[in-house]
Amino acid sequence: MAEAHQAVGFQFTVTPDGIDLHLSREVLKHIYLSGVTSWIKRAIRFKNGILTGVYPASPSSWLIAVIAIMSTMYARIDPSLGMIDTIKRTLPVSDYMTVQTQTVLSAILFATGLWLSLILMLRYILKALLSYHAWIFESHGKMSFCTKLWLVRLSNMFSGRRPLLYSFQASLPRLPVPSVDDTITRYLESVRPLLDDEQYNQMEVVANDFKRDEAPKLQKYLILKSWWATNYVSDWWEEYIYLRGRSPIMVNSNFYAMDLLYMIPTHRQAARAGNVVHAMLQYRRKLERGEHAPVTSTPKCAFPLIMFYVLIPLLLLGPDFVQHLSDRKHLVVYHKGRFFKVWLYYGGRHLWPSELETQFQRILDDTTVPQPGELKLAALTAGNRVPWARSRLKYFSQGVNKASLEAIETSAFFLTLDDEAHGYDPDKLRSLDLYAKSLLHGKCYDRWFDKSFTLIAYKNGKLGVNAEHSWADAPIVGHMWEYVLATDCFHLGYTEEGHCKGDINKGLPPTAKLQWDIPLECQEVIEDSYMVAKEIADDVDFHGCLFDEFGKGLIKKSRTSPDAFIQLALQLAQFRDKGEFCLTYEASMTRMFREGRTETVRSCTIESTAFVRAMQDKNTKRLDLFRKAADKHQNMYRLAMTGAGIDRHLFCLYIMSKYLNIDSPFLKQVLSEPWRLSTSQTPQQQLNMVDINKFPRYVGAGGGFGPVADDGYGVSYIIVGENLITFHISSKFSSPETDSYRFGQNIRQAMLDIRALFDQNDKKEM
Repeated sequence: MAEAHQAVGFQFTVTPDGIDLHLSREVLKHIYLSGVTSWIKRAIRFKNGILTGVYPASPSSWLIAVIAIMSTMYARIDPSLGMIDTIKRTLPVSDYMTVQTQTVLSAILFATGLWLSLILMLRYILKALLSYHAWIFESHGKMSFCTKLWLVRLSNMFSGRRPLLYSFQASLPRLPVPSVDDTITRYLESVRPLLDDEQYNQMEVVANDFKRDEAPKLQKYLILKSWWATNYVSDWWEEYIYLRGRSPIMVNSNFYAMDLLYMIPTHRQAARAGNVVHAMLQYRRKLERGEHAPVTSTPKCAFPLIMFYVLIPLLLLGPDFVQHLSDRKHLVVYHKGRFFKVWLYYGGRHLWPSELETQFQRILDDTTVPQPGELKLAALTAGNRVPWARSRLKYFSQGVNKASLEAIETSAFFLTLDDEAHGYDPDKLRSLDLYAKSLLHGKCYDRWFDKSFTLIAYKNGKLGVNAEHSWADAPIVGHMWEYVLATDCFHLGYTEEGHCKGDINKGLPPTAKLQWDIPLECQEVIEDSYMVAKEIADDVDFHGCLFDEFGKGLIKKSRTSPDAFIQLALQLAQFRDKGEFCLTYEASMTRMFREGRTETVRSCTIESTAFVRAMQDKNTKRLDLFRKAADKHQNMYRLAMTGAGIDRHLFCLYIMSKYLNIDSPFLKQVLSEPWRLSTSQTPQQQLNMVDINKFPRYVGAGGGFGPVADDGYGVSYIIVGENLITFHISSKFSSPETDSYRFGQNIRQAMLDIRALFDQNDKKEM
């Protein structure tokens, strides 16, 4: 009733003397402010839409074009070669359209057409420049003449106005379809170190049969799709990898991001949540207006990478599909089994951090008990997808359940005020492991795993994020998370007592507790989903490893790519752990292409296995073999980045074979091979909002994901600054072959052993 009362803007009563009208000035003021804010948003989006639409030109250049054309006409020069006169003859003559007006209007129309043509030409030139990838393959410190010329032209293109978030979208090239011959050749090369001679010969026969028989037809259709679709991979990848799966997405798909490693700005749970939620709203506002700068890669200049994401809730329903919602004005908060709806706007503006802190503290102080079935309700999103889809249709399609579920699914994001304390504590052996497990799955019912992300605020002030995977990859979430943490610590800040800065508005409407009417049959489904999820969560063996003996700085001094260095260390650790090599997955981004997402780098190569064996035998040529393996890895990574990878091409050929009812033994075998070592590097310092050299303790711990194979490892690594690398290692307790802690120690030793090679070489040179 309190919410209903707050919503009343005016009241009236009918009396014998007429209608007695009572207006609430306060509420009408908020209505007015909300309207003003809405129109300001529309104006900004319209303006940014125009700026993005005409990039790399500017709207002012249109006026320059018109003035230039008009000036030449007054000088009795016709730059249009008669086109202005042709346009003039097509215009009607009337009292309002004199001959002079016709002339001026014809000149303006010609200038506008010329201006638009120049914009299209500039875009095609920019697209051609962005399609040049030879610079990626050049050695560090060496640059060809073509690349130097390309850099000059690209710098000239970027020397104008600052680009907005989506300025480059129309100019990014399409992802190319590799040739079948190249893909098959690279595939056979990638599996050679994993197969004996007989197995390899069999695979070679099957691959050549596929290349001769099925591949030509599949490739033709795939090329046709690449001409028609914006990206020939992304839509199928999203649908078949993420949305069609019926197994739980908790652990199997969702990933997590941690808070600052060493710092907790405040131990007040409500205050930390208030600052961070406000920072997220600021980020979303800039995102919806397209005001974020595009992420760039810099070969001594800005290079645009696609920002293909939204910070708006994604929902997975029934047969799963992605639903995008814009400008959501409320948040749903979970605390001790209860769900609360919190409005994020007041008087047409975002709530201030101090106001959000007040609202969250009210929830923390609420002593009501969960309604029947409410405590573990979110376990439906953690279990198998089919029971959740059926329950949603049967029990949540009407009444209070529908209204409450809609409140969750249409909220900006989901916030859990956790009743546990987590974070990295150097005095506690497994603190980072427990922190990771809490972020990845929690209690299996205190995160809403279908949301684009769940923000988790622990009772000691520590934070974290659990992100759903289909809408974005880790670098996108990392981009948002870096902005939020930097804004929280360096822009918003806290009082000496640890509260959010700013006055407390006591007139805020109270938070609303969501109501549920969950029957016993649905409660049984919830419990079943919880048991499925709990079995998965209990099987996750996690280990967080902080490697601080050396980092990126020392690796670069040895003239080696840090990523290649770590990947070879992982190969050495894998061989020492299991005594054999395995198919290795490393995620690479393809964001130099429109709607690009990821490609696979097959890190286990002939060169890497030769190096690992040499390390075991203490071969004197170990350093040379390391450099060859590192160069090979770098080349493969570059091929993946530039659209010449293996696995996305084979994946799309397989999907095409299913559409055409073509049975391919080769593609079946390729797609069924397990990735027993799945790795990924999450980029840091994408925004450079914090100088970590000046503030070394304000570094993030990165994030991780669950194991991909039942008998394998998942390894996420983050290169933090110059002297720290964090490893997030996952496996399954149920596998007798794996042990995350043991693998972490193997990684540490492998890193040290490889460094020792360079130390020995330096001593010899001295």
